[in-house]
Amino acid sequence: MEHTIEMRHVSLELHVEFDDFTTTLEQSLGRFGEALLKNLESDPSSVEERLMKAAGEEGLMLFNVQDHGRLLSIYGTPKRAKQYVLGNPLIAATMTRHDIRAGLYAPLRLFVYEADDLATRIEYDQPSSLFGQFHNPEVTAVARSLDAKLANLINKVELIVAAVHEK
Repeated sequence: MEHTIEMRHVSLELHVEFDDFTTTLEQSLGRFGEALLKNLESDPSSVEERLMKAAGEEGLMLFNVQDHGRLLSIYGTPKRAKQYVLGNPLIAATMTRHDIRAGLYAPLRLFVYEADDLATRIEYDQPSSLFGQFHNPEVTAVARSLDAKLANLINKVELIVAAVHEK
């Protein structure tokens, strides 16, 4: 079975330096590591506590950073571009307990790159449109909160970077 879904894609242009933005973004996020899941089956409450403590700004954690722009060195034209895999296993589990298919989109992806005009650009698919396709009110409610978390995270990082440069 196949079906088409409508996606809301967010594209932002920020007037802050790429390296400053990405460094601050990475510092604002907690870090996910497999060690956080140690003893998950035997002591889930301690795992939940560790995950809550590990969360960063907006309750989000960094799972992975792919320096995508560096890959372009293969073709002789490296760029400044990073793909971030971010989210929170507790938030993901909140959705997947209602509809396991939500696991397809958790964690989320955020792409940050330097445009030709040297502006920092951010691209992502809005979580509520990704998860909304499952037509589950519980999943959609959590996805809408993720919309706000991503927007707030980006705004906070931009404000921090701008404030540092004003000094």
